[in-house]
Amino acid sequence: MQPMDAAKILVIDDEEDILFTMKMLLKKHVGHVFTESNPFHIPRLLRQHQPDLVLLDLNFRPGNTTGEEGLSWLSKIKEISPETRVIIITAHGDVETAVQALKQGASDFIEKPWHNEKLLSTVRSALELAATKKEVKHLERVRDNMHEALQANAGEMVGTSEAIRQTFRTIEKVAGTDANVLILGENGTGKEMVARAIHEASRRNKEVFVKVDVGSIPESLLESEFFGHKKGAFTDAREDRTGRFEAAQNGTLFLDEIGNLSLSAQAKFLSAIQQMLITPVGSNAPVQVDFRLICATNESLNEMVADKRFRQDLLYRINTVEIHVPALRERIGDIPVLARHFIAVFREKYRKPNLDLSAEALKKLEMHSWPGNVRELRHAIERAIILSDSELLRPGDFALGSEPESSGESTESGLNIEEMERKLILKALQVHKGNITKAAEDLGLTRAALYRRLDKFDIG
Repeated sequence: MQPMDAAKILVIDDEEDILFTMKMLLKKHVGHVFTESNPFHIPRLLRQHQPDLVLLDLNFRPGNTTGEEGLSWLSKIKEISPETRVIIITAHGDVETAVQALKQGASDFIEKPWHNEKLLSTVRSALELAATKKEVKHLERVRDNMHEALQANAGEMVGTSEAIRQTFRTIEKVAGTDANVLILGENGTGKEMVARAIHEASRRNKEVFVKVDVGSIPESLLESEFFGHKKGAFTDAREDRTGRFEAAQNGTLFLDEIGNLSLSAQAKFLSAIQQMLITPVGSNAPVQVDFRLICATNESLNEMVADKRFRQDLLYRINTVEIHVPALRERIGDIPVLARHFIAVFREKYRKPNLDLSAEALKKLEMHSWPGNVRELRHAIERAIILSDSELLRPGDFALGSEPESSGESTESGLNIEEMERKLILKALQVHKGNITKAAEDLGLTRAALYRRLDKFDIG
């Protein structure tokens, strides 16, 4: 919860003596006290200072004791800043008006003349309530994040190949730090899973993991989405909105497809990330943020920098550590363990507990080039399980795209020479778990010759 000494309080009263006395009393106990005698400045002060609590007098015109003016400003405050708590300052015995104020959203009221201890106790209670509501909202975000993480468990990172083990080792090294991480890899390789693994192994794992697909947000909405906005900041801003930077407070912010960020947005992001300060649209008050930044892309950001499409200083800022997620063709030895993992997940989901994978079907999966990587494998297995009428998945249950085409001379076995060569290369890569040097040695080829064949058969 937010302590008293960090709170911001705004006092509105037309009597300068009361403003001075209130400020002298409160400033010993809270972080900031702002005072104002003119209620027409309230909208500006709310946006400028974003107070946690407002102490509001009910009457501002000489001789006016109805409290109607104060009640009107109370409604305005709750309209502009619904989360701000309001304590009404009333004349002695004006209980009826105080009750009306409570019905309109005031947290409490104090009477003039007040007792200092009573006033401080009322202020403390209002601030504690405000902090509790903020904590509840934060916990709701954590709960939603945990549900999202559970839904993503079907994509859990598994594998035993040297390529994926190297990724695991890097995750283990970087997770315990707050270093910014850039994850590189093709679509479908599991970049989000790497980001989640880093978060789960970090000291922030009890806090939120906020994922944002940068490419899915229109340019016109980027600033509002990331920095947030205040009610009335623009035509459609009907209420305050917390931006993604602030929503990730104390947790991890994962920006997927960071390469889609425009140059103008890159400059704003760089400033926010460097200073860990953001200013919501329509506000003059900067907000301190604290999150762990992880970015991902399937593009070459170095090439984008060379083409002046990505800021070099932003690239330096986001890639304190780089993690490369290998393509599935670089870790074909993991296909059996991945396949069995997905089968275990989906046979439970679709209530087919006895379903299994035949050796022939597994061989077919191993021979496929998997341009869609792990995501494509997961989809193929899920589809096969849904459509299968048997408890054993066979080759015919998998309709895979980009199947090898026959060409060249045929052998007695019905296989052409090029297809046999392709299968031999895949087998060598599987045996040596994607190690190019060892596979080349086993095949009696140089590394350069093997790379040419990988390119020829579109498997590397």
